[in-house]
Amino acid sequence: MKKLLIWLCMVLVEMHFLMPQASFAQESILDAGIRIQKTVNFYYENGISIQYSNRNLKPDKLYFGFSYISSRLGTAWNSNAIPQDNFLFSPAWYFRPQHVFRPLFRLNLGYFHASFGDEIFDDLSNSSFLLSPEFGASFETKLPLKFMLTFGYNLITGDGLSGAGTVYPLYIQTTVSWNILKK
Repeated sequence: MKKLLIWLCMVLVEMHFLMPQASFAQESILDAGIRIQKTVNFYYENGISIQYSNRNLKPDKLYFGFSYISSRLGTAWNSNAIPQDNFLFSPAWYFRPQHVFRPLFRLNLGYFHASFGDEIFDDLSNSSFLLSPEFGASFETKLPLKFMLTFGYNLITGDGLSGAGTVYPLYIQTTVSWNILKK
């Protein structure tokens, strides 16, 4: 994770020279990319992320997104870690339009499901609703490439008996996305 953050910082410094020159504030924007998430003291969960900003509804400030992240694409890949899936709907507010560094706030609403795999664990709760605020920043360039780094807090957690025991509260995530639509 440290190497990833160091690499990301180096890329962002180099991209300082690729700052946006055109304004996209009156355009609809659709971004799609990969999301890399690390729950503090637990699993890596990776997946896809899509977000959309409509030109008629606070363009380039208000985004609506969907993410699917799973330990199947992270820690559970070729291991005996618990496969778990997260489906998130995320309205987000981006501050400082037309800047390279853009603080943001996002609220994730979603559903979590873990597959324990053995009948002995059938009495344990393996699903939960998710509610998590995220704070962080997005880094944008004149390229259609966008980097996002946020930290979040799951407000709904459990101990396995009352609520899913594998939903830990604190996580950090990085999303690298590509603008696939601007009109």
